[in-house]
Amino acid sequence: MTDFSARRTMMVDTQVRPSDVTKFPIIEAMLSVPREDFVPASQREAAYMGENIELSDNRVILEPRTLAKMLDVLDIGQDELVLDIGAGYGYSSAVIAHMAQAVVALEDDNAMVEDAKDALVAANADNVVIEHGSLVAGAAEHGPYDVIIIQGGVSHLPQAIISQLKEGGRIACLFMEDALGEVRIGYKMDEHISWRRSFNAGAPVLNGFERHIGFQL
Repeated sequence: MTDFSARRTMMVDTQVRPSDVTKFPIIEAMLSVPREDFVPASQREAAYMGENIELSDNRVILEPRTLAKMLDVLDIGQDELVLDIGAGYGYSSAVIAHMAQAVVALEDDNAMVEDAKDALVAANADNVVIEHGSLVAGAAEHGPYDVIIIQGGVSHLPQAIISQLKEGGRIACLFMEDALGEVRIGYKMDEHISWRRSFNAGAPVLNGFERHIGFQL
């Protein structure tokens, strides 16, 4: 029988800590949330590998290093509301739930939504709300948000998402340029986003987040 607990510890010790992620809430969450319960059954054995896990076309669970570093830079507080876009089976939301006041997990795939509900209940993630809807539309009815994080690549960020971020809020996006990707953290000031480069990573661009003609990174 596979010892997933040992694999979680190894994931943190070999993928997360060496990436200079040391904040206790992130480490504690990634040690306790059973990643194997938030992937398709066929991918359970691969749950702790240091790479993205494919869910469907253009959809992945981000590798542990990428998610951990995004959360490290975002520095989510216990009084903050977070929108998790493209939550998939709910792993990222379950992790974020350990550091935020509440999480809205937005997913457009109905089957993933249903599986995520069960997995989040099993993980006692009581402060996560699952929302079934368009990823590009966001979830305005629950906002505005202190923090927004997108679980996949983007080449274009819809204005609807920007409008749901609080003034002074932060957003983490993995901007993709062909095969090259860079995570940037955006800070909203006076209705505009000021971007800061953070680290390199990679993921497929989510449907609806593709580059528009004339759009510049």
